[in-house]
Amino acid sequence: MSVLGIIGCVLLFAGCFLALTSAVGVLRMPNFFTRVHPAGKADTLAQTFILIGLLVGADPDGWTAIKLLMITVLIYLTSPTAIHAITQAAYHDDETDKETLGG
Repeated sequence: MSVLGIIGCVLLFAGCFLALTSAVGVLRMPNFFTRVHPAGKADTLAQTFILIGLLVGADPDGWTAIKLLMITVLIYLTSPTAIHAITQAAYHDDETDKETLGG
């Protein structure tokens, strides 16, 4: 196995580990706003690691690299924006108070 193959495997493993810890964080957190934090931050980083690991391990075809880079940039731009919009909607809807108070 080449050095690039090992780097790709390490990045894929790191991305999968971050995705797993993010899922555990979502399950363990007590209320909505603390659940959104690991879902937004760690998932974006996990997806980035996975896509860069695939990019490193991809064949030398230029189109594959361009597509993976475009997907990475798209996820990096849309995921935090979507999480922000969801938390703003929940804050303005005032649904999180009912969840926190148990009602």
